[in-house]
Amino acid sequence: MRQKLTILVLIFSAFTFAQNWQPTGDKIKSTWAEKVTPDNVWDEYPRPQMERTQWQNLNGLWEYAITSNSIVTPKKWEQNILVPFALETPLSGVGKRIKSDEVIWYKRTFQLTEQTNQRQLLNFEGVDYKCMVWVNGELAGSHIGGNLPFSFDVTKLVKSGANEVMLRVIDGTDDPDLYQLRGKQKRDNKGIWYTPSSGIWAPVWIETVPQTYIKSVKLLADMYGELKVDAIVGGLQKNTQLRITVLDNDEVITKNISVSNQALLSVRNVKRWSPKSPFLYNLIIELIGENGEVLDSVKSYTGFRTAGKICDKNGNWQFSLNGEKIFHFGPLDQGWWPASFLLPPSDEAIIWEMEYLKKAGFNMIRKHKKSEIRRYYYHADRLGFVIWQDQTSGGSGGSEWPKWQRPFMLSEDFVSKNNQWKKGDLVDADWPDWAHNQYMDELKTMIDVLHNHPSIVVWTTFNERWGQHRSIEVGKWTKAYDPSRMLNIASGGNFFEVGDIVDEHKYPNPDFPSEMPLFDNYIKVVGEFGGHGWAVKNHLWDKEKRNWGYGGLPKTKEEYIQRYKESSKILGELREKGISGGVYTQTTDVEGEINGLITYDRKVMKITPEELYKIHKQAGLLEE
Repeated sequence: MRQKLTILVLIFSAFTFAQNWQPTGDKIKSTWAEKVTPDNVWDEYPRPQMERTQWQNLNGLWEYAITSNSIVTPKKWEQNILVPFALETPLSGVGKRIKSDEVIWYKRTFQLTEQTNQRQLLNFEGVDYKCMVWVNGELAGSHIGGNLPFSFDVTKLVKSGANEVMLRVIDGTDDPDLYQLRGKQKRDNKGIWYTPSSGIWAPVWIETVPQTYIKSVKLLADMYGELKVDAIVGGLQKNTQLRITVLDNDEVITKNISVSNQALLSVRNVKRWSPKSPFLYNLIIELIGENGEVLDSVKSYTGFRTAGKICDKNGNWQFSLNGEKIFHFGPLDQGWWPASFLLPPSDEAIIWEMEYLKKAGFNMIRKHKKSEIRRYYYHADRLGFVIWQDQTSGGSGGSEWPKWQRPFMLSEDFVSKNNQWKKGDLVDADWPDWAHNQYMDELKTMIDVLHNHPSIVVWTTFNERWGQHRSIEVGKWTKAYDPSRMLNIASGGNFFEVGDIVDEHKYPNPDFPSEMPLFDNYIKVVGEFGGHGWAVKNHLWDKEKRNWGYGGLPKTKEEYIQRYKESSKILGELREKGISGGVYTQTTDVEGEINGLITYDRKVMKITPEELYKIHKQAGLLEE
């Protein structure tokens, strides 16, 4: 009877909270944001490449508090923050910023039925930036890093019936000397910088797993049909095996059982993954015990492809996919949304945007200075994009950044005309060991978490010179840790002879110093260009801001489109000269940047995908 009363109280409380919640502010919102409610918020399974059936969505209404960082526990709780949207976002229902000496607290209850011989894993897709987590008053664990998922085994902390989870979150954003990896977030969000996104900003869920279970899986599937599977197992049993079943839709293609937690399979007449044909094989991965019993089972998928480089007849290195030359062409994608910032408002919103880009003829997306939730990459895998994945950038507030000193700037002619530059100037920032170690920990986590996605073909360790430090060390480590992908050491930044790519940023029209012999052994790309701005009335984030684009704003929409055509034409000419990729800035407007192909609220296409396709085809930018 007591348990029934508890459940009724929880249901009544949830109903009351839902009645009190509503988005904050009067900023523009996307159509998908307008449809968000506490009952429908992000209810898809968050991890498509390792899916289980027994899980509980913990998104929805939580209690929260903002206190001084000296407070041990809050004395008063507010009752209407919508998780998983960050504190500052309109969809959170709060829309407040925290000060440097403040912390965010979260609390909610959830129900569990009694599970015999099972474990409970509490999962967070993203909490920005440092957090501590308690379950039923006991510390479950802590985590540093705001950009990627983490989890805790809370088996010993939970009980049958009502349970409570509580978080304490610190987010210093760009406060001096924190060296926090934060991407485009800045307290003074002007120009290219955006509003901070603090606290829980991505889905939360709890799942039930067996006592001995699959903790993670690493997949490597190549163009020849070879599949390597490497699992990390948690729990009690020691002598376990893997059984891997590969399916073409529902048809079993091959099955194999390993003698350990590693497996090697071969698929005959393999259907290769590419942007033109993004075929995915379904996988069933089972953990087999000492007596042949199935201990754990997860669903997954993979795409068979090999990313590499080849030299063309003119001696220029080009991207390759499955042994064939491919020109990478796509937008710089900030991944920001007006009502929800780092997190798309829904799964449907991701799909709509990717389908727009696909119809426009783009085959690549550069994911700029942030990591997305894992469902984003799932859609990129199945819709067919190659992804350039940036590491989230950071630093101590900007003062430690090196001068912008790309090698082609240091020709004798350039130096003689620009007295502020001289050979020997600092080109790498000097980070303390503890900050560098945290950077490397987050870089390794990003590669581990996203490794299995066939769409990701390039890692970019630094963007321009922002936080660029120990470049050779970072580059060599990254290339050794994941040799299956290309490495862009510093997109538009200070170039070092490590990795596979040399990358020039040039606004508004693209360009590249192809004559430099230093670049002969590298894939040459224009990692950013364009940025043509056009303001659409009633679709601006803040009409009082300096809404801007590169090269000044055109006087008419026709002039805006003509500028885009001109940039595309020049990129096509650079392709003929050996450039292997181009990245247009950018998919959508973001806050004061109005240089998107679509408005920030995604309600107006400044150029339709059909128009873009014609422009790209005429400029020679499409793969035949």
